[in-house]
Amino acid sequence: MTTTDVPAASFGPTRTVRLGLSRVGYEVKGYFRQGDSVFFTFLFPLVMLLIFSVAFSSQTFGPPGDEVSAARYYLPGMVAAGVLLSGLQNMAIDIAMERSDGTLKRLGGTPLSPVSYFIGKIGQVLVTGILQSALLIVVAAVVFQVPLPTDAERWATFAWVFLLGVTTCAILGIGLSALPRSGRSATAVVIPIVLILQFISGVYIQFSALPSWLQNVASVFPLKWLAQGMRSVFLPEAFVTAEPNGSWEHAWTLGVTLLWLVVGLVAVRLTFRWIGKDA
Repeated sequence: MTTTDVPAASFGPTRTVRLGLSRVGYEVKGYFRQGDSVFFTFLFPLVMLLIFSVAFSSQTFGPPGDEVSAARYYLPGMVAAGVLLSGLQNMAIDIAMERSDGTLKRLGGTPLSPVSYFIGKIGQVLVTGILQSALLIVVAAVVFQVPLPTDAERWATFAWVFLLGVTTCAILGIGLSALPRSGRSATAVVIPIVLILQFISGVYIQFSALPSWLQNVASVFPLKWLAQGMRSVFLPEAFVTAEPNGSWEHAWTLGVTLLWLVVGLVAVRLTFRWIGKDA
């Protein structure tokens, strides 16, 4: 049964939105009750930031005269990776599990519409993503003395890159949740995709150090652009010379991420079901 097969609820858009917003708290509580989800999506970027910051504490990164510590260098990538983990990985695995254990089937028998369900899920990703990014930034600033941006323009860039990234990754995660054949196989299907994207998108390895063909592949996907957008926020302006085209390319970040948002919406519209394929 597709979203078009679900009987229409007997109330309008206002109540649909209200029901969705009321589910945000429920979804957030459920998220933090799952220890594995908390570690592998919420705390994982922080753990990686701590590892890289300590392992390379004796090194500096960047052009002469504008060198930065390892903690400052890796912070943008970890924030971008957190957006991907909280959005795409969390949504894809969580919804696949809910479809497998019958949760979606039970919800399909209630007045809750798919739109309300999606609002609750995306709201949960937004809340946990904000908390995750705040934790990363606070730890970097307090523990490793990473200087934070002081001008409003950079924080405005952070805001739109973060919000667009969270929304896009959450929608893509909902669409990707249809790929695993069962809840048991969800992690095996989703996590390799997420790991590969992180390694080719400039999160762990300097993007310009990758082969040109791999840079071209990574540029198709949004994580590369989210990481680049975050570097424009947290790194000195001199670091722009290390980018492939010598520019932060905010227009490309906006365009590519919006394109993937549309792709995700189409995928959700075509694939989301309250009941699994094999039900």
